[in-house]
Amino acid sequence: MAPFKGRKKYPDPPEAGIKRSFGWVAVLGAVLVVCGLVGLFYVGFATITSMVLFGWLLLIGGVVGLAQAVQNREINYFWLALVVAALYIAAGVVVIRNPAESAAALTMFAALLFLTGGIFRLFGGLVVRGPQMVWTLIQGAVGILLAVLVLANWPHSSVYVIGAFFSLALLFDGLGLLGAGLGGRRIVGMVAEARQTPVEH
Repeated sequence: MAPFKGRKKYPDPPEAGIKRSFGWVAVLGAVLVVCGLVGLFYVGFATITSMVLFGWLLLIGGVVGLAQAVQNREINYFWLALVVAALYIAAGVVVIRNPAESAAALTMFAALLFLTGGIFRLFGGLVVRGPQMVWTLIQGAVGILLAVLVLANWPHSSVYVIGAFFSLALLFDGLGLLGAGLGGRRIVGMVAEARQTPVEH
């Protein structure tokens, strides 16, 4: 009598793996949405956290760039790569040690960018007068308004501006991933059902 080998295990269909992958995408999107909402409620904490993360990214990028420059000492732009890596490391250390002051400086820089971009869009829309003139004028006016609001309350505005932008980016990215994950799972399920449905002749 042959020994009992147990129930035969059938491999999962290919749709199952794809569905699980989309499920993980949806989970990541949900996590980012929660982080974005929490950041909007605690913008001060989000500002400091984003600046510390930014500082660590600069520091790690500088260390990696320094290691690559040392490994490739024969290249012509070795000293330039070395200087850039050192600047990244120095900037990362400064941001990590002084996140609040770095947030204030970055907020000022962002406000000046909004102001400059808004002025260029405003005058460009008035001069060119193309089919998108109204939308260009609206973008320019909104950019100038945001810059004025931020600069009017600077440096106090640095407490919430960076954190709000960071949290909104997390929120919208999370919503996009959540929609893609749920939509992908739904499409894969529809395809699997269509394959299992017998075709009537």
